[in-house]
Amino acid sequence: MATILAHITVKPGTAPAFESVARSLHETSHRLEEGLLRYEYWRGAEENTYYTLLSFTDHRTFIAHQTSDHHEDASPELRDIIASIRLEWVDPIEGASPLPSTADQDAPDDADELTRRYRQLYAAAVAPWWEPLRPEEHAGGADA
Repeated sequence: MATILAHITVKPGTAPAFESVARSLHETSHRLEEGLLRYEYWRGAEENTYYTLLSFTDHRTFIAHQTSDHHEDASPELRDIIASIRLEWVDPIEGASPLPSTADQDAPDDADELTRRYRQLYAAAVAPWWEPLRPEEHAGGADA
């Protein structure tokens, strides 16, 4: 499982363009990606701030999202719009969220170079303090 909260700031004057790209990515991702559990965008309280919650059945599915044609096609436009982005790995609280625990995974043995590169860039950061709070059957991460 992989769940991320993206903290995004867009350049002044680009909010309409960002929202257009967000709508397109949301629609295409939900239509084409198996294993996508959540992919939602919100406006923040501060001007030009946004949040995205992304949740996938496992880390490999997240990497498949990152390397998908529609995500790669949107990347140049997003680079022109986004001033800053910070990805924060989050861990759902059992009984307070329907999502399973976040865990890291290695790339499949037959992964292409882009997938291997993205796997290194976006390794799931599982905070050590989460482990004692997780139910025993979910602690320890996922199989590789």
